[in-house]
Amino acid sequence: MPGVPEGADAPVGGAGEPVPVDDAAAHVPPAPVTPLHDPDPYSTPPYGRPGPWAPAPPVQHPGTTPAQGTAISAPAPPARHPAAPPAPPHGVPAPLPATDTSVPAPGAAAPMPHPAASAHPEPPGPLAPPPHADGTQVPGAPAAGPYAAADGPPPGTQTPYAPVPTGSGALTAPGALAGDSVPPTDPWGRYDPWAVSAAGGGAGPLQQTGARVLTEQQRRRRAWKVIVLGAALIALAAGGLGGMVGAYLERNGVAEVELPQAGREPVDRPDDSVAGIAAKALPSVVTLHVSGAQEQGTGTGFVLDGRGHILTNDHVVGPAGDDGEITVTFHSGDTAEAEVVGRDSGYDLAVVRVRGVSGLRPLPLGNSDNVQVGDPVIAIGAPFDLAGTVTTGIISAKQRPITAGGDGGDGSDISYVDALQTDAAINPGNSGGPLLDARARVIGINSAIRSADDGSDAESGRSGSIGLGFAIPVNQGKRVAEELINTGRATHPVIGVTLDMNYTGDGARVGGKGSDGGPPVTRGGPGDKAGIRAGDVITEVDGQRVHSGEELIVKTRAHRPGDRLELTLVRDGEERTISLVLGSSGGD
Repeated sequence: MPGVPEGADAPVGGAGEPVPVDDAAAHVPPAPVTPLHDPDPYSTPPYGRPGPWAPAPPVQHPGTTPAQGTAISAPAPPARHPAAPPAPPHGVPAPLPATDTSVPAPGAAAPMPHPAASAHPEPPGPLAPPPHADGTQVPGAPAAGPYAAADGPPPGTQTPYAPVPTGSGALTAPGALAGDSVPPTDPWGRYDPWAVSAAGGGAGPLQQTGARVLTEQQRRRRAWKVIVLGAALIALAAGGLGGMVGAYLERNGVAEVELPQAGREPVDRPDDSVAGIAAKALPSVVTLHVSGAQEQGTGTGFVLDGRGHILTNDHVVGPAGDDGEITVTFHSGDTAEAEVVGRDSGYDLAVVRVRGVSGLRPLPLGNSDNVQVGDPVIAIGAPFDLAGTVTTGIISAKQRPITAGGDGGDGSDISYVDALQTDAAINPGNSGGPLLDARARVIGINSAIRSADDGSDAESGRSGSIGLGFAIPVNQGKRVAEELINTGRATHPVIGVTLDMNYTGDGARVGGKGSDGGPPVTRGGPGDKAGIRAGDVITEVDGQRVHSGEELIVKTRAHRPGDRLELTLVRDGEERTISLVLGSSGGD
């Protein structure tokens, strides 16, 4: 129309007739819409793709009332569906959907737009001409958009193209009939945090609780932490409870304590065991308590026969003298007075006898010549008056020449013994006790020990055993005991020569004169008959080397009178061998 700008509203005639509008103006395309924000490269909800209506992110609301005011319920759908408008003639564009152009009554407030509709305003389009006075639309004019005049259908009517909420929260698309539900193509792009949930009955706006959702691995870690913490608490509680119980028991103790113990077992032991040998020998071993005018002492002895004869050492009964007392205590505890039958200081042996005692059990005698080094032995005695003490050891050596005694000063009390050496413990008080073999037979008479304090060979050394004990061989003891019982005296085998005890060379040298000032070789004696002369040095006895005069005496007394000996001697640098028969001399 001339005078009307392109794109402006067409004038309306005064009679309400529509004025024709230029077809080019009716088809002006809408202006391009500029997005409100840059594209989201991550497509993160709730933004999604960029669009003309970028919704705000969901927020937590302080209350249930939306910021826009009280929510208005959507109008009810119409009772029926109106017929579709007729198709336009060929070449005429289809009319745009009409909007509500109802005009409120004068003085009445305009109705508030629906929150769901106002949240997403439509883009501005071409302005539509006002309707005729009877309310009809100008043909060919575009329908009024959201920016058209605020007039609409009469109150109580529903525009068939208005958006209507459905039960699922979807909006009716333009051009569809009311009640037809069309799901939204972009739920995040059309999300309105301020809209009232239709499915929830308008309970209130959507809100976020702020709680994060844990992953499966996080839940497992939390479960393990709970388990470990619980175990630690249980252990702590158990430790505390145990400590309290322990402290209580430590203070108060328990009512009764019963310790485990082995039951009773048979007391019998094999005969060849130490216990079996001791059981056999102890009833035959006695303890002697000797007292005299000037001294007293304690020793050991053993029963020789049923007549009451007891063998012991001479130095045990020596303190009694001629008028002392000797008391014998048996293993059973019974005691009896004893008297000396005979004694010999040269062999350090003595025999005493008890009378009026029955039930004596003599010890069997062995053979000392059968003893070998290393054989097990058992010593029984009363060391330090501890009666019935049993010790064990082995034979350490044989034919060990020792001398003991000599306290008298004249040498008359010196004993010469070709002894058995043992490491069985022998202490003061063991003297006179038996040294037994593995079959409970006597093979020696304990007589002397080597002490570490003063080097004394005598049993009187008070330092105790250092593993060097000596016993008189039982073969020699048997012969001496028999002579003492039968005659009261013991005989000594002799060669019939006087030795130079001060000689320091190797061997035993015959002296220059006798002990009484006479010749050193007894006339008519065994040595004289064999051709021994003064100054000869005897170096061997029966093939065994001798290194001193004491050793020659010991080797000689190890035999009986009448035994034959072979001697090796050196005279004027020449070595020669002689043979002789041992003589006899009365003992003291």
